[in-house]
Amino acid sequence: MHIFKRLLRWAVIAAFTGLLLAVLAVGAAYWLIAPRLPSVSQLKDYHLQVPLKILSADGKLIASFGEMRRIPVDIGHVPERLKHAVLAAEDADFYRHPGVDWHGIVRAGWHVLISGGDKGPGGSTITQQVARNFFLSPEKLYSRKLTEIFIALRMEKELSKDQILELYLNKMFLGHRAYGVAAAAEYYYGKTLDQLTLAQCAAIAGTFQLPSMVNPINNPQRLLARRNWILGQMLEHHYISAEEYRQAVAEPNDAYPHEPPVEVDAPYLAEMVRQQTLDRLGNDALTEGYVVKTTLDSTRQQAAVEALRKGLMDYDRRHGWRGAEAHQDLPAGADQAVFDKLLAAHMPLAGLQPALVTASSPTQATLYLSGGRTIELGLADVAWARPYINESRVGAPPKTVDAVLKRGDVVRVMADGQGHWQLTQWPTVQGALVSLDPEDGAVQALVGGFNFQRSKFNRAVMAARQPGSSFKPYIYSAAFERGYTPASIVNDAPLALPDPSRPGGLWTPSNDDEKFDGPIRLREALARSKNLVSVRLLDAIGVRYAREYITRFGFPLDALPANLSLALGTASVSPLSMARGYAVFANGGYLVTPYFIHEIDDRDGKAVYLANPPRACRTCPERLLNPSPPAPPPAEMAKAPGNAAADANPTADAPLPADAHDAASAPVLAPAVIDVRNAYLVTSLMKDVIQHGTGYAAKALGRSDLAGKTGSTNDHRDAWFVGFNAEVVSATWVGFDDFTPLGRARGVGEFGAQAALPIWMDYIRVALKDRPPASLPMPPGIATLLINRTTGLPTTPDDPEAMSEIFKVEDVERLRALATQQQQDEQDQRAYDIF
Repeated sequence: MHIFKRLLRWAVIAAFTGLLLAVLAVGAAYWLIAPRLPSVSQLKDYHLQVPLKILSADGKLIASFGEMRRIPVDIGHVPERLKHAVLAAEDADFYRHPGVDWHGIVRAGWHVLISGGDKGPGGSTITQQVARNFFLSPEKLYSRKLTEIFIALRMEKELSKDQILELYLNKMFLGHRAYGVAAAAEYYYGKTLDQLTLAQCAAIAGTFQLPSMVNPINNPQRLLARRNWILGQMLEHHYISAEEYRQAVAEPNDAYPHEPPVEVDAPYLAEMVRQQTLDRLGNDALTEGYVVKTTLDSTRQQAAVEALRKGLMDYDRRHGWRGAEAHQDLPAGADQAVFDKLLAAHMPLAGLQPALVTASSPTQATLYLSGGRTIELGLADVAWARPYINESRVGAPPKTVDAVLKRGDVVRVMADGQGHWQLTQWPTVQGALVSLDPEDGAVQALVGGFNFQRSKFNRAVMAARQPGSSFKPYIYSAAFERGYTPASIVNDAPLALPDPSRPGGLWTPSNDDEKFDGPIRLREALARSKNLVSVRLLDAIGVRYAREYITRFGFPLDALPANLSLALGTASVSPLSMARGYAVFANGGYLVTPYFIHEIDDRDGKAVYLANPPRACRTCPERLLNPSPPAPPPAEMAKAPGNAAADANPTADAPLPADAHDAASAPVLAPAVIDVRNAYLVTSLMKDVIQHGTGYAAKALGRSDLAGKTGSTNDHRDAWFVGFNAEVVSATWVGFDDFTPLGRARGVGEFGAQAALPIWMDYIRVALKDRPPASLPMPPGIATLLINRTTGLPTTPDDPEAMSEIFKVEDVERLRALATQQQQDEQDQRAYDIF
């Protein structure tokens, strides 16, 4: 007994000594580590990384940018069943311990001792996990563990349990770039937190431990086992009833990837928004949860996407079948697994599905689509596939299906509106469409190419192409400023001008149809796109004057050639800059700056930026009370940027301040750059382009308010149509990126009227559906006068050649004087002829 007492005493002394040493060790460790401990008070206002979100003007998702999927959620909005699932899985005593589970630490220490130093499970509480994830590395070091404990204890003093749990539920990585429970619920189940079932809550809770390995998609079997264990823990802790447990365990795992539902197909504009937001707000723009509200109209954007793709595919079909996308030799016993493997390298994009030809005969081909579906194509479905020879020649129509499709071919197919499949192919031609509000330059639709995934080059703003005849309205506008009128007569006749750079030393421009009509009125000349009239007109007003005048439409001077070829549209422009220029005609003479960011809100919904763009505002009191004569735009609106990309993008220097503008303040007035009467006259001429000129096809839209101009360049390298009414202006371009000619099809050249105008029409048909006519009203100072259609001079109602024309009032008396003088000259000539 005496020996036992001595041993007991020594044991107590040893235990006390050990405890004392442990306390001293912890104290010493705290003394050493405390100065380096981070302040946990910052967690009260900690901003979790949240992706940049881009929305259309009507609130639909365009894109989300950021490395992480995260949707921060307040603890009050987390369902109790999800909180209980997480607590049961990770820390059932969370609301009872002081931030550290001492029993768990002892168990972990004992495990280290008996395992010879193996650092196994650490017994970390939720508070410790938050401390580690916010402040520490995941290394398994004793010093790191001590630091984690000290931080956790501090956190428990400065933060409430709910605050700590909220940080945990929002911060933790849960697999597949999903951070936090709300992002995991959306990605795995496509649900918000309140829509999750009990089993799904347990499955998300089961992802916390090994998110990359055990999650509902990567390893569903292990996930199910952990989910069911968590449900058992919830039952044991009385969070759920036995019946709820039974039903949840029986529920299957129905998780699959749910990407955020992109509601508007506008990747080219999304990239423009991302770049501009980064330029103005820095790298935090992608992580601070900003929401960018653009000017994009979702209906018009979808119409633009569909119109451009249809137009490019129609062009592509006119020029023949280039053959299968790929070919594989299929073994006789090939099965679905083989088919799927062969198709794996061919992704479906833009509605074009990859398909593998598994059988082909003269009358029918069988094609396999990914996922086990097969379709049949008959001769009618491949009848368009005449062999491509070159851009102007195709072979004979196919007489059998197997002449086009052979077993092992990988091709593209597309379903029409009735679900009927047809053979198609990737277009090699490209195009762009951009649509603006002429009132303030708001971008309402923008498509920079056939498909962003295949080509990220944004042709709507970055392409520098020749506009051809679509540039002529600017020349005519300059001429009207120099005294010409819609009734002025200019000779449409062959022309030869000195040019040492050309063979023979002469430049001999011609009309597209190689025909000449002699003296012709300017109204008729523009409607019929007479090249020689434009050249003579430019020569008459002077190239220098014309170039300086055209900068009023927003074009930099160095983009305009300093020679007569300018009359034929040899400038370097983008579709966006052409739409901006035509907006001057549409709004009555004011130069607006295209913009696409309307508002930027922070993560709390507070606006940090509100656009206040210069507006035409023709009838605003501020405009009417302070009228200013038309003049060149301010330097910041017309200066020549330093590179072609910026040149093509007039928004490059648009301000993006960090503070919000006062939306109720007086409007910023866009500069008046041309006389409203000039804009009205040129618009009138461009209406005739549609009524009976090169844009006649657009008359089928049944609208009287549309104006526009076709454009084509040498060898049909570029095809354009730019058109507008008072509500919308849109530019469409079609061409090859390598400047290959567009060629001819069915005996007709691919002019703007053939390649670009149908795209513009398909877009405008939707954009202006159910919209009333909207035209620039006739301004004061315009007079209507009867003229002789041959001479272009005023005449009387009894003249069989009489027609109505519009003029500036100051031109009327001058023209009447000319008519009187001509009459007098004719009388004198007749009197002279008598003798």
